[in-house]
Amino acid sequence: MRKKVQNLLPMDTHELPAREKALLTHELLNKEYKPLKLEPRRSHMHELISTMLSHRTNHKDEEKAFYTMLERFGDWEGVMSADFDELADAIQTTRYPDQKAPQIQQTLRLIKEERGEFSIDFLEEMPVEEALAWLTKLPGVGIKTATLVLLFNFKKPVMPVDTHVFRISQRVGLIGAKVTPNKAHDLLLQLLPPEPVELYNFHIHMLRHGQRVCTYYTPKCEVCVLQNICNYYQDVRAKSIDKAA
Repeated sequence: MRKKVQNLLPMDTHELPAREKALLTHELLNKEYKPLKLEPRRSHMHELISTMLSHRTNHKDEEKAFYTMLERFGDWEGVMSADFDELADAIQTTRYPDQKAPQIQQTLRLIKEERGEFSIDFLEEMPVEEALAWLTKLPGVGIKTATLVLLFNFKKPVMPVDTHVFRISQRVGLIGAKVTPNKAHDLLLQLLPPEPVELYNFHIHMLRHGQRVCTYYTPKCEVCVLQNICNYYQDVRAKSIDKAA
């Protein structure tokens, strides 16, 4: 159980400019969750296909779908050539398997046709903008999937924005209320240090903070290290706490 935070920052810290607030957010979460090394957690193709499977799906169900798929069809060639209904059944633990199955097969087909093999290793040498453009032309690969693959596996300076990163960034005030998730990738990237390891830590720490503290329905503001820089806390939660007292 987390203890209530004794916040030592001034109460008006939430009025800082967005860049200063972003850097302070990064610093506070680094202290809370500890810096991590940036090393690929899985192969490049595994990361790409698993991230496609992960849309609206928790990690456990995504992993189950991935390994069931490979166990059933053997390799990427087998997945690409699989019967549609059988592939959709293999990945049924994910959300929208009927959409993801053809997208995965089309993606594999495009990679094989263009590269001659099931490999995206060539992205290592490709400039960031070209790599983003190449990935996002694949079926089912949007900016979130593309940036995650490029940061996690190729250590490119990009900023993946998932639902947790987006929610916390809006609540704290790093981005505006009308900013779209797609636009948030560029805006947050401009606010943060350009080193891939810093961007990786910001992403992972925001994800963990969103899962554990700054949850969607009932954020645990009383134990949040971002209290005094958070617009949501200062403008909404703190005032309601004062009234209740």
